[in-house]
Parts: sequence; structure tokens; C-alpha cells
Amino acid sequence: MKENFCPISHEPPKDFFSYFKFYGRMFFDFQTLTIFRHLKAILPFYTGKVLDIGCGNSPFRFLIHPSQAEYLGVDIKAASNFGYQNQAKIEFDGENLPFLDGSIENIIFTEVLEHLENPENLIAEMYRVLKAGGKAVVTIPFSARVHYIPNDYCRYTPYKLQKLFSAFSEIEILNRGTDINSIIAKLIVMCFGLIIPLYFGQNKAALEQERKLSLSFYSYLSRFLLFIIILPFVLLITVIGHLELLFKLGSDNDPLGYTIILKK
Repeated sequence: MKENFCPISHEPPKDFFSYFKFYGRMFFDFQTLTIFRHLKAILPFYTGKVLDIGCGNSPFRFLIHPSQAEYLGVDIKAASNFGYQNQAKIEFDGENLPFLDGSIENIIFTEVLEHLENPENLIAEMYRVLKAGGKAVVTIPFSARVHYIPNDYCRYTPYKLQKLFSAFSEIEILNRGTDINSIIAKLIVMCFGLIIPLYFGQNKAALEQERKLSLSFYSYLSRFLLFIIILPFVLLITVIGHLELLFKLGSDNDPLGYTIILKK
């Protein structure tokens, strides 16, 4: 099985272009938008040591005030295979956090849980390194395509999440979006899937081979023209998606994902 297109690596806003890319992306990417909205309400209040597990390019680090918090990002060595080039990260083996018991005040754990074969191990490590009363925020997708193949293993319900994080003294699970957002997000992915494989991809060698094997000049042109034709439809459903978030329509039973707020 192969992905229609690999997720484009998410980067923090640093200059005009990256600001445009970061905030412009959230117009179409409802997963990222809903994650950002929840984190923006939480991370600015974190103090002490803040551990970002599976940090990637640390896209949300800028929400943490450096004057009141110390940011620590950890990720596996293989993260570079998925387009992440974060020189500031601390490498770990994916299960054992290189920190002492009770040495961390806060944890960020975004869009990583679904990529763990044995999530209980890393969750236990999160609990171990957190101080008593320490907090964590976790985000996971629910209605989302298979991604980062083959390292995508689960979609969790709130009932399973309650069991996974049962060691924590407080657990709050928030929906991100509704079934309407989920449907619109899938339509947007389908539409952009027509053109994104032509220009983007994390595995450059595999992408070039795919181009040589199956995409002639006329195939490129036809897919691009088709995308231009359906672009007004994409814009319309995107606006509908934003209105849905504003007025909170639809059902909570099939959200884009969940945000889990924890306290040790």
C-alpha cells in the first residue's frame, strides 16, 4: 500500500514565507487548525520544563513563552525519513525517555500515539517523568487517512483513551471537529491529491520513480487542469467547513480527532 501523497512536514512560523505557509495551511487543513486552536489555549500557560515527545520540526514551540518555560524536544532518529530536520531535538529510542523520574512539569504529545505499536510503554514513561501535578496535552487523529506508511497502527475511541491514560488523576477528552469537518477534510485531501504528488513528497527517489513510470507530460497536464476545474468546489467546501466549526454543527461521533488533557 502506498500513500497518495505524504504529509508535508509542518514547520513553525519564523519569517514572512513560513508565517504564510503556517497560517495559510490552516485554511485548508482542518486537522492542523483544530489542533492549533486547542494548543493555543493551553501552551502559553505552561511553565518549567516542557517536553515535546515526537517533536518533528517543533511547529508549536513558538506558543511557549521562553521566559517562563524551558522547551525540550525529543524524537526518534528515523524522523528524518519523513521530512523532519530538527537539529535541536534530543534523540531517543521511541519508548524510553532520557529523563529522571518527576523531572518534567509539562508534556506535549501531538499526532504520535497512532504511530506506536505498544503505546502503553511510552504512556508509562510520560507518567514516570512528569512531576506530581504535572500536565500533558495529547492530540490524535480519528477520521484520517493512513499516513506515514507503514508506521500507522491505530485510531482510538474515547473509551480506549480513558483506559490508556487511566493512571493519570485527571483526564479530559475533547472532540476536534465533527462528522461534517471529517467529510470535508477527506474531500479536500482527495482534490489536492490530484496535484500534490506532482510537486511534493518526502521520499524524493520513490516519487521520481513514480513520475517516470506513470506520469507522462499529458498526465501531468490533465491532472493539473482537473484540479483547476474543481478548485472553486474546494474553496466552497472549505468555507463551509469553517462555518461548521464556528457554529458547531454536525455530530461529535465522527470527529477529525481528539485532544486529551491530562494531569498526574
